[in-house]
This record gives sequence, structure tokens and C-alpha cells, in this order.
Amino acid sequence: MLISATDLLARIESREDSSIELRDIGFRGSEVGDPGLDQLADELAAFANGRGGTLVLCADDESREILGIPLEKLDSVKRLVTKVCLDRIDPPLDAKTQKLPLPDPAGISQWVVRVNVERSLSVHRSPGGYFRRVGSSKRKMAQDQLRRLFEQRSRDRLIRFDATVVPGTDLSHLDAGLLERFRTDRTLDSERMLAVKLGMAGDDGSGKVGLTVAGVLMGTVHPEKWLRHAFIQAVAYRGDRIGIAGTDETHYQIDAKDIFGPLDVQVAEACRFVARNQKVSARKVLGRTDCPQYDMTAVFEAVVNAVAHRDYSMLGSKVRMRMFSNRLELYSPGELVSTMTPETLACGQATRNEVIASLMAKCSVPEPIPWLHTTRTTLMDRRGEGVPLILERSEAISGRRPVYESPDESELRLTVFGTDIGTY
Repeated sequence: MLISATDLLARIESREDSSIELRDIGFRGSEVGDPGLDQLADELAAFANGRGGTLVLCADDESREILGIPLEKLDSVKRLVTKVCLDRIDPPLDAKTQKLPLPDPAGISQWVVRVNVERSLSVHRSPGGYFRRVGSSKRKMAQDQLRRLFEQRSRDRLIRFDATVVPGTDLSHLDAGLLERFRTDRTLDSERMLAVKLGMAGDDGSGKVGLTVAGVLMGTVHPEKWLRHAFIQAVAYRGDRIGIAGTDETHYQIDAKDIFGPLDVQVAEACRFVARNQKVSARKVLGRTDCPQYDMTAVFEAVVNAVAHRDYSMLGSKVRMRMFSNRLELYSPGELVSTMTPETLACGQATRNEVIASLMAKCSVPEPIPWLHTTRTTLMDRRGEGVPLILERSEAISGRRPVYESPDESELRLTVFGTDIGTY
């Protein structure tokens, strides 16, 4: 949660050593020279393995004086923190950064970068090992401490990830209009009762009510404020493979869009992206008949499955859609759950995100979508008919059966082949 400069300055001056760390920054040219990347990773991981905390760059830890960062270097410092969180901490850490002006000893405003780290459900390893915040410093954990922490966090994660409360959220972040989509005529509950009953809100462990992962994804207008990886990255290429920049390749991008918003909005916008970029031929019998490259109802089902069943605990991973001249590829983060394999998807059923699936089964199909030919009124039917429909309808239009694969067990790839309409 972002805070004001006044609040942050009060925390610095109060010397809350267990939850705040101050760090000076040294630059070598345009690059950060001190602290080193490994040292920075150790500090951030220590907060995540404890109760969370705040790192302030650039301030002096001894004097508590604000030193400041040159304005032109602020963005590079923020990018460096993001890189450290993703590349030097395992599993990656989702830390929030904020640029703030704070007064130095002379009363002149200086820019700092505030890095907020919430208590994590995972145990994070940084380059120096496993650290935890103790008092005013980080401490490397002994084996028995590490074992107990793994056991504790494992118990916490017995709750499905989509049912866990997102740090920094409360009921005020829930959009009333989005919540009303799930209210029936028989429901007279207050917004709070309804949100808790639906699994969109819950106790955060301290007696306060916050939004769950499912609540953020289905009940807020901008889920990316809290779950920055929860979006669809869509790219359309001219040819049948990704081209190489700076060469004479002709397979370059013709369209690209990062699709944000509640999950039902993401589904609709992703399908519109496909409809806009697919090739369409025409034939004349008794008038003109358009022949699209893909069965859009099958595409709709594929996108619904991708956002409903992906692993939202994998920070930095998003649903990726790649359109080529002859096929559509859809990548969904996460291993298959239970005993499912790519080969058994058509005849089996297992759900990673029970709350999300339940909400999508109650959420109406976005309107108007003229290309969607279905008798279904909600995004999901929960009967396990989505994958067979994708396979059968896509094969009927292209003559080739779609393929599910798990190349490295970290994501599921669906390849849908398009009708042979020719090249651009």
C-alpha cells in the first residue's frame, strides 16, 4: 500500500527498526554501485521471510538523514529493485516501489525510493542464503528455524492461493458494481457478508477483512494494482514465427496489447484481439459468406480456461497469447494440477482455483459479443466441457486438432491451428 511522504518520514524518525531499513546509494556513473545486488536481495528477502517491512533508498541508517537520489536516476533505481526481486530471489518477490520527496536536514526536498515488502506465503532464498529480519538487522536462519518457517508457511498455503487475502487490500477497494454481478434475488446480504460468502474477502489473520486473490481479480476495476502479473500479453505476428529485429525478416509484429482489468474483461478483450487480427476469406453461394480463420467460440473457451486455471502465485508470469499467420498459441502459467497431463485434459477435470472458477460460473458472458455462438449465459459451466469443445470445434474448422503441451512443466501451451486462407 502506498503511503504519504509525511507518514514515511514519521516512521523513519520513530526508529521502528524491526520494520524499516534505511540504505544509502552509491553510483558508478549511471549504475548503482552500492549496495550490491546480492546485498539488496538479502535485505528484501529477510523482510518477506519475517513480518514484512520497508526499505528506503536513499537515507543514512545511522543519522536517519535523507540524502536523496538524483531525479534522473530514480527510474533506474526502481528498475534495479524489480530486477533484484525477480532474478536474485527464489521464488521471485513482488515488492512495491514508490518515489517520494522527503526533506533533508536543511529542509530541501530530496527524492527517495520506498520499497515495501509484505509478509510472504513462501520462504525466499537470496544469494546469501535464507535470512529473516530480527530487530534492526537481517539474520541468517539456523536449520531448525528454517525448518519451522517452512512448516508454518506450508500450513498457510494449505488454503488455496486464490482464497488467500492480498496484503494491503480492504473492502473499500471492492467495486460495488462488480460485486452486484454475483448477487441473486434471494441475496439480501450486506456487501461485506456477500463478499465473504463468495470468497472474495476474508480475514487477513489480524482480525481485519481484506480482498482475496479471487476478489481482486473479479471485484476490482484494476487488479494489476495488487497483482501486477495478472494480465494477458497479446501479440500478433505477420508470419509463422517471431522475426528478428534489425534484420530483413518479414515476420514482425503487426499488433500488440497488454490486456488488464477484471477477468471477464480480459477474456472479452483477448477474444476481440484475435477477431481483429485473424484472417477472413469469403465464398459466394447465395451471397457472400465470411470464413474466419478460427472458431471464436473455441477461442473464447480457451481464454476462459487460461485465466481461470493459471497459477497466480507465480510472480512475473502472465498469460501470453501469440498469433501467427497459421496458428494461435496460448500460454498459461503453472504446472497441471493433480494427476492431469496434456493428454488427459479432454477427459479429466481438476481445478486449481476453486473460488475463481465458482465466480466465473456465476459471471455473465460479456455483451455484446456477436461472434460468440453459445447457449451458455456464464463464463464457465463447471461441467468440464470446455476442452472437448475447443478440440472439436477447432478441428472442424481447420482440419487439424489443437495440441496441448507442457514444454518445461512451468506453463501449459495450447496451439490452435488456423484455416489455410493463404498469406498476407
